[in-house]
Formats: sequence, structure tokens, C-alpha cells
Amino acid sequence: MEPSPGELLRAARSRHGVSQARLATRASTTQSAISRIERDQVSPSVETLRSLLYLLGEDLELGVAERDTGVDRTMIRERLELSAGERVDYGTSFTDSLIQGRRAPTGAGA
Repeated sequence: MEPSPGELLRAARSRHGVSQARLATRASTTQSAISRIERDQVSPSVETLRSLLYLLGEDLELGVAERDTGVDRTMIRERLELSAGERVDYGTSFTDSLIQGRRAPTGAGA
């Protein structure tokens, strides 16, 4: 599980040996505001978190990762290699197998 914004800030502040009061002074805010963020009582904006980490000498890096949606892309590519008629035959066979309660066809020519 990814750390919360408060956990990120608390860890960075600890790494640099900076007190909440000192960080608050640097950020022109209050120690209680820093404390509320670190205890996850408030959720800072990405910009606020970036600014606080910057004041501690660190950069906030955001990223994205492709989510596993459960879609088998290799199967989609295999089906698209079939002719239109073969895809119709496959779909018909697949539907028949669902109706009859048997295992669906797996091969490209099924």
C-alpha cells in the first residue's frame, strides 16, 4: 500500500531532522497545520505537498501505471487475425457453448 501524504511528509521531515515548527516557519504556515497533514486529518493538495517536500530538499514525483483490467490483449489480437467469417463462427460457437453450459472454444479456428 502506498504511503499517505501525511506519512510521506513526516518521513521526509524526519530524514532531514526538521521539526514541524521549523517546516511551518519555512512554509509560512502554522505548526498545527503541518501536524494535521502528518496525522492525515486533512489532505493537502498535490501542490501543497510538493511545496512542503521542496522546502525539505525533496521532489514529489507522480506517476501512472497501467491497471490490470483482466482483459487478455493477446486473445483480442488473435481474434482480430481471423477473417470476419471466422470471427462470426467463433462468436456463434462461443455463444452456443454458453447456452449449453460447456467450456468455451479456445483455439483460433474453434
